[in-house]
Amino acid sequence: MPINYYILLSVALFCIGIVGVLTRRNAIIIFMCIELMLNAVNLLLVAFSKMHHLKAAATNAAATAGSDGQLFVFFIMVVAAAEVSVGLAIIVMMYRNIHSVDINFLNRLKH
Repeated sequence: MPINYYILLSVALFCIGIVGVLTRRNAIIIFMCIELMLNAVNLLLVAFSKMHHLKAAATNAAATAGSDGQLFVFFIMVVAAAEVSVGLAIIVMMYRNIHSVDINFLNRLKH
C-alpha cells in the first residue's frame, strides 16, 4: 500500500480531532479528540517507520533501521496514558464541584 494513503488517513483523523477540540464544549469529548490527534500522529510515525525499514532492507542495511518511529509511538502512548489519567482526574473533580463537564463553567473555578 502506498504511503500516500496513510498520510491522507492521518491528516483526516488529525483534522477531525482539531475540529472536535475547537468546536465542542464537553471536556470528555475534547480529551477524546486530543487522543484522536495523538493516534493520527502515531499512525503516521508507524507508516514512515515501515517505509524507512523497507527501504533499508532493500539496500541490505542494518536490521534495526526504521524502528525509531515505533519507539516514538511507544513514548507517545505512555505520555497519552498519563495525560488521560490526569485529565480524567481533573474532569471528575470539576464534576464534583460544579456538577457539569462543560468547559464554559471553568470560569467559576477562579472564585
